[in-house]
Amino acid sequence: MVKEPRPGRVKTRLGREVGMTRAAWWFRRQTSALLRRLDDPRWECVLAVSPDAEGLRSRVWPPRLPRLPQGRGDLGARMARLLRGAPPGPAIVIGADIPGIERRHVARAFAALGRHDGVIGPAPDGGYWLVGLRRRAAPPPGLFRGVEWSSGTALADTVRTMPRDTARIDTLADVDTLDDLRAAARQGRTDWA
Repeated sequence: MVKEPRPGRVKTRLGREVGMTRAAWWFRRQTSALLRRLDDPRWECVLAVSPDAEGLRSRVWPPRLPRLPQGRGDLGARMARLLRGAPPGPAIVIGADIPGIERRHVARAFAALGRHDGVIGPAPDGGYWLVGLRRRAAPPPGLFRGVEWSSGTALADTVRTMPRDTARIDTLADVDTLDDLRAAARQGRTDWA
């Protein structure tokens, strides 16, 4: 899932600390690096873009990648729509602001979906960086309903809406603040100075 990297539209919490233009610049570079790292013949990467019309015609993202509009609603409504509308078989949704995602993490998520009905990748702040479904049956009707987004309970709230047989995989940190960005830079996961 990606937002068009416009100042004031993306990474606004980070932008309040470093400036909206620098935050948007970081997100664009981070997403481009992530897309290069995750390019792999074992899966198909599809960009779920927002805002819909602008994202579908954007020249920021690689033209070789298919795009889907995220559509309206809160984050849960948009993720549920993507998971319900994906082609048959296992599907995962990831955010683009997680500098530590590597191919091995995505492979581990798909492997988990070979044995479990759901998968989730926790984040240290109480949220998560990945969610997926095996999709042998219809997704739970209340999927993502009642989740308090951008809170320390987002992971726990989401797990309550997922299939009972949901596996947890690696914990990875996202970047919401300057401290998060500095921590990722210290670990060599981003080129922020």
